[in-house]
Amino acid sequence: MKNELDPTHLLRAFEIVTEFGEKIEDGHRLDGIDAFSDYDGYTIYLAGNGVQLRVGFHNTYHLDYEHENLKEQFLKKVDALVKNYKR
Repeated sequence: MKNELDPTHLLRAFEIVTEFGEKIEDGHRLDGIDAFSDYDGYTIYLAGNGVQLRVGFHNTYHLDYEHENLKEQFLKKVDALVKNYKR
């Protein structure tokens, strides 16, 4: 999985959700994707559909999911966000 995802793309998706999404208890939600960060902002999270993506310091990331198809659906949603909310 190393280097499979572009951290810049993931950060852009996080930015879109926090800018355009609905405020929820822990962060923001847009199109089924939740975005939140840890207390110091060094680690950000995107979550939805049974998948959690953590992007950390030095652009490292980790995906937690039970089924490959859930991961694929989640990443398609993330890609769609970035595509549909271009500046």
